[in-house]
Amino acid sequence: MHQSTKKTCVCVLQIDEEVAKLLELKAQIGGDDGKNQFVLKTAKGTRDYNPRQMAIREKVFNTIISCFKRHGAETIDTPVFELKETLTGKYGEDSKLIYDLKDQGGELLSLRYDLTVPFARYLAMNKITNIKRYHIAKVYRRDNPAMTRGRYRDCSAISGQYDAMIPDAECLKIVHEILSELELGDFRIKVNDRRILDGMFAVCGVPDDKFRTICSTVDKLDKMAWEDVKMEMVKEKGLSEEVADQIGEYVSMQGGMDLAERLLQDQKMLQSKQACAGLSDIKLLFSYLQLFQVTDKVVFDLSLARGLDYYTGIIYEGVLTQAGVAPCGQRGRRGSYDGLVGMFDPKGRKVPCVGVSIGIERIFSILEQKAEASAQKVRTTEVQVMVASAQKNLLEERLRLITELWNAGIKAEVMHKKNPKLLSQLQHCEESGIPLVAILGEQELKDGVVKLRVVATREEVRLRESFIRESFRRRPCHIISDSHDTNRYCHLK
Repeated sequence: MHQSTKKTCVCVLQIDEEVAKLLELKAQIGGDDGKNQFVLKTAKGTRDYNPRQMAIREKVFNTIISCFKRHGAETIDTPVFELKETLTGKYGEDSKLIYDLKDQGGELLSLRYDLTVPFARYLAMNKITNIKRYHIAKVYRRDNPAMTRGRYRDCSAISGQYDAMIPDAECLKIVHEILSELELGDFRIKVNDRRILDGMFAVCGVPDDKFRTICSTVDKLDKMAWEDVKMEMVKEKGLSEEVADQIGEYVSMQGGMDLAERLLQDQKMLQSKQACAGLSDIKLLFSYLQLFQVTDKVVFDLSLARGLDYYTGIIYEGVLTQAGVAPCGQRGRRGSYDGLVGMFDPKGRKVPCVGVSIGIERIFSILEQKAEASAQKVRTTEVQVMVASAQKNLLEERLRLITELWNAGIKAEVMHKKNPKLLSQLQHCEESGIPLVAILGEQELKDGVVKLRVVATREEVRLRESFIRESFRRRPCHIISDSHDTNRYCHLK
């Protein structure tokens, strides 16, 4: 065959193959009828929340925000993405979990991994040295389970020059209040200090360059037996068995102020100035926690080891327990990070910081499971009263009354039909958990009153509109009982 003919045949075959690929792709995304053929689903690692789930989430948010405000915190917000260099080098081994974005006009960007590093950047940029702030927003991590990739975190921090351990104690008080008010179950708050850890590793013979990696291994004690942790130290991290055994003696210790006092007399620990400084602060911390009345839930635990690279002092985590003993892996952890702001300041000026971060997704998951297990009815609206009609052709009267209620700041609802059946309106109240229904009828209109019914008990009274508005503003939950103490109603026969 002629050379040019061979080339022509090859080209035709290649074109046919490409055409076949395009036709296959077209079949996947939609045919000639213009109807797209695709699967409706959320992106990997994300999820939707239905009204019931959002009601639970809002309760969590409101509880946490109320606690922060009670302690005098103010809120800020920062961008969902930062310059990559802002986040790089702040998270140790966890840096591999950062989501990087494509080059955006010459800037290398990453989604925020937590709320603390952006906060430190914010302080340095704005030259802020004293602030008590809270921040609730989404953070993004390439970890498992996938549902946590776009997870909410709340973060509260106190930054500035203050006397030792007073801000730390208040942060622990905040954790105690939040976990108690959310009624998640029994919990413990573990505390430790990076200086104690580093001093302990030093006196046990751990090389300086292995401190951080040994920290990561010790932190696995809540998931692994000591023998497995020791094996990792020796086989994978290169420690001698003697050094690992010395570490094992310390990390098995738990207690309170008494343990700090005992370790301050420990001959090995006395060899480390930073360990002694950390132990003195732990002792001082527990004295403040006693005044805050939270020592029943706080334990000094030397196995609490992990902490990100920017932690410098106190570290702590809240752990939910089963029957008050076994950890179930739900944590909210944070600590002090005095040097983090200095990483962004041109002159390296440090701003002491301490804070707490709570993973809202984990809390939400627990509360959702509890609600499902108890078959608990979760209200998805806050409607106080439904405006209903007993007869036809009363749409204008219903709209007039609900306008009066809305203008008075009362949460009310009306069915969007001209002549809805009374039964349908009452069923909607029961299904939605609306406690009261204001019923209009021809006789009520003649008498200038409204029939108010308690949906749960079906108790009814006839009230003037003005009394309804006043009662809802003052005591909406007691409007029926209040009506019995006035002369502005008449009972139904």
